[in-house]
Amino acid sequence: MKVIAILSQKGGVGKTTLATCLGVAAEAEGKTVAILDLDPQATASFWSDERAGQHDLDSPVVSSLQAIRLKPVIAAAKKAGTDLVIIDGAAVARDVAHEAASFADFVLIPTKAAVFDTMSMTHTLDVVRQLGKPAAVVLTFASPQGQERADTQQTVGALGAEFCPVTIGNRKAFFRAQSTGLAVQEYEPKGAAAQEIAALYSYTCMRLYGAAKEPTR
Repeated sequence: MKVIAILSQKGGVGKTTLATCLGVAAEAEGKTVAILDLDPQATASFWSDERAGQHDLDSPVVSSLQAIRLKPVIAAAKKAGTDLVIIDGAAVARDVAHEAASFADFVLIPTKAAVFDTMSMTHTLDVVRQLGKPAAVVLTFASPQGQERADTQQTVGALGAEFCPVTIGNRKAFFRAQSTGLAVQEYEPKGAAAQEIAALYSYTCMRLYGAAKEPTR
């Protein structure tokens, strides 16, 4: 079993969007997935409720819990044969980020290009480095034009961190899919947002398994 933690101490950077979309992508590859929702606002859990109510879909499984419960819940997921656990981290709380990262095989740190998001990214990188965990910063909600990607890549490089080669655009499809309990690749399978998620999933698989696509076992 592998564990991805999606962490940022800044809200509104796309943690839940990435968690749910990557979870659906993994299930499409034949993996069993559990999403652990540490956010007090329980956004991933509400997404799961909408998914069940509107589409009669009961996976991926989403569990809302406090960080102190991570150890027994992850152990139970492993015992149940879960292939991938995705931790959807909470904003602000440094102790929650530390706890979540301690269980992760790989950490994704989403950030917008704004200066305050960059500051939060730096705090999260500090937590990850303390634990010696592999991680990458992924730019989210980026404009289709402009210097955002280049500027963020330069900032991440200056911090000595890895910059994810996949950028997630500021696309309405993400928000529309989320509100209906779908992942964007289900809502608009041939859209640009779905292509971005497919590329991000391949990248995370490469970091987790050393290959773009790995058999379930």
